[in-house]
Amino acid sequence: MTTSHSATVKPAALRSGATLAVLSPASTPKSDLVQRGIGRLQELGYRTVLGKHALDRGPLYYAGTLEQRLEDFHSAFADPAVDGIICTRGGWGSAELLPFLDAALIRANPKAFIGYSDHTALHSWLHNEANLVTFHAPMVAADFAREDGVDMASWQHATADDTSWSLGAADGLRVLRGGIAEGVLRGGCLSILAESLGTPYAPQIADSILFLEDIGTKPYQWDRMLLHLRYSGILKEAHGIVFGDMRQCVPEEENDYLERAILHSLRDFEGPIAIGLRSGHVGVPNVTLPLGIPVKLDLAEAGNPRMHFLEAAVTI
Repeated sequence: MTTSHSATVKPAALRSGATLAVLSPASTPKSDLVQRGIGRLQELGYRTVLGKHALDRGPLYYAGTLEQRLEDFHSAFADPAVDGIICTRGGWGSAELLPFLDAALIRANPKAFIGYSDHTALHSWLHNEANLVTFHAPMVAADFAREDGVDMASWQHATADDTSWSLGAADGLRVLRGGIAEGVLRGGCLSILAESLGTPYAPQIADSILFLEDIGTKPYQWDRMLLHLRYSGILKEAHGIVFGDMRQCVPEEENDYLERAILHSLRDFEGPIAIGLRSGHVGVPNVTLPLGIPVKLDLAEAGNPRMHFLEAAVTI
């Protein structure tokens, strides 16, 4: 693992006219949803290039072999005509790529990388090896193909603007434990992060605000995986924690039980804790989060929770 890249690398802004490579590093997407999502991106003014193997089926649930998915990933970073890379869907398979990724190629050609869920493994690798700012953000088949699948305000702020901005209660943010903390925003899908611990691909989260979300995860599973993070020592490096929208994990009537399980597991964590941020696995407009940017988590007032992004995530 490379840890010597201290300067944060920000990708170029993705404004109207930018070219997005549409890739499937994990599971096979439904082609009709990909086409619908591509249509939406084009309506927004983006050009798109579909990866050679993005619609491949198999082996198993993968969108092509390991070699084919690597070929698409490396080709997109190497192609000077491509401005950013957006995934079609998650599923499973991104972690297979990690030992074979060409760090020198990617460092020489930094670009916006957009996805969530299984792609948490790629976010962590890109941070660890290239210190690249990436985007936990809507995907082509999973979100752009849905009516109102994308929160356009945060997408615009994160991928195209050179100003600071913030998220709050209107984006689902609620206070679980009050306080104020600053750090670099890291994280993603909890199950993928937990499974990476003890490997060379575990996230580096020193001095972070940690964002955690998942899908289909019951209260005891949240408790178990958070315990895993505690035992690994990783939570000692976080200054605050923000959890995602839990409606894809438990019915609304079980939300209180889930929150109690989280607070039980984090009873020794001293930083502020928020919940409900609508980014990742959501059934509502998906909020874009730039990972690798310093943020201020202000939970001092229960009625006015804010997460302030202290720098732009892109270069203009």
